Amino acid sequence: MKHLRISLILGVLISAASAGATRAQQSQPPSPRSVDLKASDGILLKATYFAAGKPGPGVLLFHQSNRTRTSWDDVARQLAAAGINTLAVDDRAYGESGGSHEGAWEKKHADLETAFQFLISQPGVPRDVIGLAGAGSHGLINAVETARLHPAEIKSLVMMSGETFRPGIEFLHQASQLPELFVIADTDEYPPTVEAMLWLYARASSPSRKLIRYSAAQEAPWLWYETSDASKVPDTGSHGTDLFKTHPDLPGIIVQWFVTTLIKTPGHAPADPVAAGAILNQLTMPGEAAQVKQQLIEARRKDPQAQLWPEVSADIIGSGHLREGEIKEAIEVFQLNLLAYPDSADAHFNLADAYLKDGQKDLARQYAEKALALLDSHTAPLSSWSDTAERRAEIRQGIQDTLKKLTEGNQ
Repeated sequence: MKHLRISLILGVLISAASAGATRAQQSQPPSPRSVDLKASDGILLKATYFAAGKPGPGVLLFHQSNRTRTSWDDVARQLAAAGINTLAVDDRAYGESGGSHEGAWEKKHADLETAFQFLISQPGVPRDVIGLAGAGSHGLINAVETARLHPAEIKSLVMMSGETFRPGIEFLHQASQLPELFVIADTDEYPPTVEAMLWLYARASSPSRKLIRYSAAQEAPWLWYETSDASKVPDTGSHGTDLFKTHPDLPGIIVQWFVTTLIKTPGHAPADPVAAGAILNQLTMPGEAAQVKQQLIEARRKDPQAQLWPEVSADIIGSGHLREGEIKEAIEVFQLNLLAYPDSADAHFNLADAYLKDGQKDLARQYAEKALALLDSHTAPLSSWSDTAERRAEIRQGIQDTLKKLTEGNQ
């Protein structure tokens, strides 16, 4: 009997392992396939398509001038595994693509359109949930120009180690809700790329834009332009997709960015404190909360899900007012934060606490009870920035303490 039980156990384990392996095989995306894209003038542009194997958003990847589409291979495979159909393209006269550099700029928009149309024509790829990534000035220009051609369809943008022309810069300024990830390293071998990227970031206006900057003790010396003879510049692993070797965390950051902005919350990313710095500064100034409120209302008219600042940042500002005894100012900030994050139990509790300190007991009870109801419902996180069991317990205790004080005050 003992040997029989062992055999049965082994059989179950083997079956489970086999089933697990089958599921793993089924979850693996198909192998990448090389494709020929026929440009408007008949030239063949070589690309690699990394299908996710299931319906999902698309991403288009553009290489820098001293690399080819293969520099994106690792990221593309990870994107496909995450459910994002991905196309990496060799630009005209680069890599395996045909054509020549002469007159290539005049055909730029047509070539970009060829790549875009191929991607959205693939089975399961929605036309209006597309992300773009470009490395170096060459790839960054391609990505931004594609976004300019299809502003309604592009829901996410990644820009690495480059710059673009004035129309592209102004597009980024006008695209006030487009999630944008900027990546740069201080050791970039093509200065002044760092300064160019920082200017792009500063000129862009999206509160959800994010800057990844790999700092260095000493910035790289000026050597040569990226778009000139690349052989004159030693490769330091600090430019564009070369950063994947020196910063192995970066592919995962980019993949997660696209997962957030194309799958979890298409066209949206959490507001970033640095990107929202101007509004947060305004919020600290007396009498400016009304103007900030109007900015939020106007942004919501264009995009009902727009967020102009992180909930926790306004939380910090309001709490600072409370500590200094500036209760009216705290109430104003907490009211505004609740308008921006109406499903947050945390935001309701903050306002209840401020009303209690101001002696407005009916309002304090109203918002405390709403906070408790939101906590009990579990239909939304505690707040947009924290939903741990420990903090939920802490906030619950705070709400109960507030309600207890209100009950004792009525006796």
